[in-house]
Amino acid sequence: MLLSLFRLAGALVGFVFGFFLGAELLQVTQVTPVSDQVRAVFLMGTLCAILGWLGAPYATILPARSVARRIREASFGDLVGGSLGAAVGLLLAFLLAFPLSLLPGDVGRFGPVIAAALLGLAGAAAGALRRADLARLARELRGGRRDREVGQRILLDTSVIIDGRVADVVKTGFIRGPLLLPRSVLAELQLLSDSPDATRRERGRRGLEMLSRMQRESTVRVEVIEADPPGTVGADEKLVALARSLGAAIMTNDYGLNRVAELQGVTVLNMNDLGKAVRQVVLPGEEIAVRIVQEGKEPGQGVGYLEDGTMVVVENGGRFVGGELVVTVMRVLQTVGGRMIFAQPKGEASERRARAAGH
Repeated sequence: MLLSLFRLAGALVGFVFGFFLGAELLQVTQVTPVSDQVRAVFLMGTLCAILGWLGAPYATILPARSVARRIREASFGDLVGGSLGAAVGLLLAFLLAFPLSLLPGDVGRFGPVIAAALLGLAGAAAGALRRADLARLARELRGGRRDREVGQRILLDTSVIIDGRVADVVKTGFIRGPLLLPRSVLAELQLLSDSPDATRRERGRRGLEMLSRMQRESTVRVEVIEADPPGTVGADEKLVALARSLGAAIMTNDYGLNRVAELQGVTVLNMNDLGKAVRQVVLPGEEIAVRIVQEGKEPGQGVGYLEDGTMVVVENGGRFVGGELVVTVMRVLQTVGGRMIFAQPKGEASERRARAAGH
């Protein structure tokens, strides 16, 4: 029924167009009998009516379906950003309408309409492309002070959840913003926890356990978001697209995701960088307590580790394997693989310094 109405409307429009077109063509032709002129006009009107009947679906229904499909596929942020951008463009066109109408000839007649169309389309495109900036500006205008007090929203990556250190950081209260968990990341953790491979299954279950632990903490809120950016494939691409649209940061341990996000202007919080920044600072001559866990490569050496994973090589510490020992730092060596601390048992270091002073 709707198709028939569109076809009928197209035929009527085509007939009227053909009627006036035929009348105009008669002005430049040599047809003089009135009967021939009438037949020519009606023939042109009939031909255009047939074309209108056949072309109505392609000129109305198919474009409308294409527009409706694009609207359904577009995210809410794209629609809002495009609408705001189009409104700004039309406002600028309205302000330019009067000056343009004063121009001579056809420029003054059609200039305002062309300016409205161009500025409206340009504003809609700019609003859709810069929707993240518009959302950030709207949050600042609506309650920027409140947002700064609460903290920045952070998207969690699969790797940082499985790592588990984020749960300890959350418990301390250093993270104040809400933690956002995309549905795609949660689905990836569930897939890992159901994997037939024992290692992958353990990683997935550890990630789910860390999430449950963070949700029990009252210091920060963990939200599961259902947003799924269209046209994205893979968890990493979805994370970057979500971060751009929401104006949020990404917390991850994945070096590849870190680089891709930074190249697209997304703030990245790398848990490994945080661990390096807050590791214990030791200087030669200081005394630290370390548990000797194994013997070193050289005879008599013992090896232990600080809480941040820094290796401590203790001379004459091999006999203390399995116990905790207070040692004196002799020197700190920074290597490509990390930091190494060389130390001696507390008493032996004092004796060595005394003997060196006596000589």
